[in-house]
Amino acid sequence: MHTDPTGRDPRKFGDELLAPPRCPVAHAPDGEVLVLGHAEAVEVAADPQRFSSAVSAHMQLPNGLDGEEHARFRTLIDAYLEPAVVEKHEDAFRRTAHHVAAEALAADSVDAVLDIGARFAVRSMTAWLGWPEEFEERLLAWVVENFAATRSGDRSRTAAVAAEFDGIIAEVVRPRLENPAAFDDVTCQLVHDTSLGRKLEFPEIVSILRNWTGGDLGSMALSIGVILHALAHEPELQERLRQGVAREEFTAIADELLRRDNPFVSNRRITTCPVTLGGAELPEGQRVRIHWTAANRDPEKFADPDAFLPAENAAANLVWGTGPHYCPGKPLSMLELRAMIEELLALAHVSSADGETVRALHPVGGWRRFPVELKAT
Repeated sequence: MHTDPTGRDPRKFGDELLAPPRCPVAHAPDGEVLVLGHAEAVEVAADPQRFSSAVSAHMQLPNGLDGEEHARFRTLIDAYLEPAVVEKHEDAFRRTAHHVAAEALAADSVDAVLDIGARFAVRSMTAWLGWPEEFEERLLAWVVENFAATRSGDRSRTAAVAAEFDGIIAEVVRPRLENPAAFDDVTCQLVHDTSLGRKLEFPEIVSILRNWTGGDLGSMALSIGVILHALAHEPELQERLRQGVAREEFTAIADELLRRDNPFVSNRRITTCPVTLGGAELPEGQRVRIHWTAANRDPEKFADPDAFLPAENAAANLVWGTGPHYCPGKPLSMLELRAMIEELLALAHVSSADGETVRALHPVGGWRRFPVELKAT
């Protein structure tokens, strides 16, 4: 098992993030084991009996569950995220994307991650869940602070940011508990969902909404930043999308761009028994982190990790995870991504602008800042 002799944390690198892993399994300085190899990542993700997701002291639904309990909550949650269900919101997402694109085109300076990605993420999320529009600036400020807290590694700061977001969720949920007849939206449906044979408890509602919103706001912003960075540097691909492609082709292109520079960096597990992984012997109770970004660039699986090969790499792509915890939100996220990218390209040509481009660091990926220049089509 690899350990960097310099003592550097293999989770915290910048552009080296895009370098192939030197070893499929590595030790971090705090004792956590990092899974870098593609085959090893798939093995861990597909085996909840040996690699449990119950790693947090806090309620995490459904990600912190295993087995039948995980399956029960996934059935509840998946019903809200089926393609036929989320596609009803496509027109709203496209209107939101058009407004964000028009505002960006009129601005003097534009950051792809915050001015386009984060603003669209907040507006599309509130449109989907039925949250008040006046929450927009609070949520945008929260995204910025959450990025900063995450980068800092200060647990008290990240805890404060999480508590702030739980407070926002509580503000939204309580009126729907007290007066459900006044609301007709996804949040109210969840609050009064009885598909488990009972209503959800308040902490369960908050946990599910936190999973749907808090992490996804940052992930959507980062994903849009990654895609726009690629399109700014690959004008032929940008023009191909501008001319219009089928939904399936857009999905394949977006998946491949995100594979090359995956902003969904990692998920945690803990061993339930002694295991052998990538030639390394791990004891029971070992904390393990699947590094999706590294696995998606493993040269053992992808001969040239930088090559743009949507069809050839699709089967091995781990952007959305694999196994029982495969991301149920992909249909929703892809619908949002397609709306934002297509509406923007209909209005503007995208290129890099003067200004500092900054890569995001562990535990997030992609770009923290990417200035773009938009010229009307």
